[in-house]
Amino acid sequence: VEVILEAIEKAGYKAGEQVCIALDPAASELYDEESHLYNLRKEGRKLNGEQMVDFWKNWVRQYPIVSIEDGLAQDDWESWKLLTKEIGEKVQIVGDDLLVTNPERVRRAIKEQACNALLVKVNQIGSLTETIEAVETCQRAGWRAVTSHRSGETEDSTIADIAVALNTGQIKTGAPARSDRVAKYNQLLRIEADLEDDAEYAGWNALKY
Repeated sequence: VEVILEAIEKAGYKAGEQVCIALDPAASELYDEESHLYNLRKEGRKLNGEQMVDFWKNWVRQYPIVSIEDGLAQDDWESWKLLTKEIGEKVQIVGDDLLVTNPERVRRAIKEQACNALLVKVNQIGSLTETIEAVETCQRAGWRAVTSHRSGETEDSTIADIAVALNTGQIKTGAPARSDRVAKYNQLLRIEADLEDDAEYAGWNALKY
């Protein structure tokens, strides 16, 4: 994170005002199902769910973090609820592995207040019908949604159309450094040109309830 902040400054921007940080720690990879502990190997520490929530709370205090995706293991529901309770009013808490774009899991998370945003992956749930249901369910609850690519992407730009069609306001498709990613951004530009004045860039409003 410190390196990212340095890069923001060297690029001539101000962290926390012009550029903020969104994290995807994929915490399920750190979680031991038997001990129910998160193994932070590089730090030589093992944390329980409550301690992991405190870990993210401290980071949010220290750094201009606006979004945390999969900050906890996919089935650690109690810790997800605690994280959302503690920092959900300040930070977007995104469920990817937790929700897997599954309408049933989305409904459970809404009921239990386990997060406040959905990561949308069409080929994760397997059908457009279920994807639309998941997105509309979270939007009715006042949640945000982030349309996302997958690893091993091609130059297919369908998710750009889906992001606009479902009015998710956010897209996660990586830095424009490879053709598979640039294709999505180019499609968004074409859609903007077609929509003309009806196209509205959400900006910071995409992160507001």
